[in-house]
Amino acid sequence: MVFVQALIRINFLEQDLWLFESKAGKKGFSYIAGIDEAGRGPLAGPVVSAAIILPNSFHDSEITDSKKLTHKKRSYLYEKLYDHAVSIGIGIIDNIEIDRINILNASLLSMAIAVKNLRPQPDYLLIDGKFRIPIDYLTQETVIRGDSLSISIAAASIIAKVTRDRLMERYHQDYPQFGFSRHKGYPTKAHKEAIRTFGCCPIHRRSFRGVKEYRTLTC
Repeated sequence: MVFVQALIRINFLEQDLWLFESKAGKKGFSYIAGIDEAGRGPLAGPVVSAAIILPNSFHDSEITDSKKLTHKKRSYLYEKLYDHAVSIGIGIIDNIEIDRINILNASLLSMAIAVKNLRPQPDYLLIDGKFRIPIDYLTQETVIRGDSLSISIAAASIIAKVTRDRLMERYHQDYPQFGFSRHKGYPTKAHKEAIRTFGCCPIHRRSFRGVKEYRTLTC
């Protein structure tokens, strides 16, 4: 009995995650993309967004907000999503542009780039958060906490997170003293101590508190 109840609960959650996509489909939209970003909070590195169109036949009860998944599970689902998605687009804005236009605008721009990199192009966008992205020709719906409510946005959060983590692991090879492979540029105690010791490196966000105070040391 307990097993049956658990199975029913899993099926309900899985169907619920398709709620936003199903509503858009009933309105006549065919290619519905979920969009999310990773990297708004770090002191270093780019902000990375992903846009993904899933086939209607795709179901996986493990898809959820990337922050709730282990590194191993995210990597597994990342590969699975690339195997099954209709299309995936990536948008990356580096730290220099983040400093120039601010992190919010950089995040929205990276989302727009990710959408434009989709093939085929979507006709409906589900965007995590409360801000629309700078694309005027597509219907958009913003979803607060969308990475927990929409399977497409949750899938995008996984793609964005894994993509950015792998970029930061590559940067670690160039700047090992900062420990990017561990904290991925987020303001951990170890990262902030490294900045106090070594100053900032070329991928640090110089306009961010925690970095700008030490710019004169090395950058």
